[in-house]
Amino acid sequence: MKSNQSNQNRNKIAQISVFGTTQIHLRNPYIIALWSVAFPGYGHLLLSKYLRGYSLVLWEIFINQSTHLNLAMVYSFTGDIESAKEVLNLRYMHLYIPVYIFAIWDSYRTTVDLNKIYLLGEKEVSSMQKVILKPFEINYLDKRRPLVATLWAMTIPSVGQLYNHRIFGAIFTLAITVVFMHFSHFLEGFHYLLLGDVQKSTEVLRAQWLLYLPSFYFFTIYDSYMNTVENNKLFEVEQKKYLKNCYQPKGFTVKKGVKVN
Repeated sequence: MKSNQSNQNRNKIAQISVFGTTQIHLRNPYIIALWSVAFPGYGHLLLSKYLRGYSLVLWEIFINQSTHLNLAMVYSFTGDIESAKEVLNLRYMHLYIPVYIFAIWDSYRTTVDLNKIYLLGEKEVSSMQKVILKPFEINYLDKRRPLVATLWAMTIPSVGQLYNHRIFGAIFTLAITVVFMHFSHFLEGFHYLLLGDVQKSTEVLRAQWLLYLPSFYFFTIYDSYMNTVENNKLFEVEQKKYLKNCYQPKGFTVKKGVKVN
């Protein structure tokens, strides 16, 4: 009995808690690596490696702010190479590249390893608990709509994650959203743009903080959509296994039909 239980724990690929549903599923290593290229830490967050992912995201913000890398990129895009050289802080510049490359390599390597673990343990999905009841929170495994998650994520980052009941991810995402919006003056610039005052809109924006927003915004949309799809697959697999174990006779076999010409 003990060896049976330890074997199930060894092959477990999904866990539901009050903070969300964590699971291992097949992923494309190149897609995960590309999200790490867009922003170190994003690839690890897609893998549910939260501590490593959050650490890399915070490191990227810190080192980027210290080197003024985003501002230098803006000057480079506009052809002002001399200004790009002036704003770069060389004291921190060489700290940026090793961690950036590590985030890409580690997210790719981890994806390959987790894919192997999934293939070994996919038959143990039915061993997970379906409903979690706690005094301050309830979580349960059910089907949700990927389109709804996408639309909510498009309104403001973190809402799509709340729809999927990913509490830690939603809190972290919302906090980062407030920081980016505050320091980039994005909403203020957007307000002036709606009024037709393009010059004022451009003046209030802070390029160093503004460049974080595109990758961050689209990542939260992709993350919400992808997790909804995979949670739905987990729900279907669990239901299929439950019905098979509880209602299908032990000796049941699917017989091949006779082909009629």
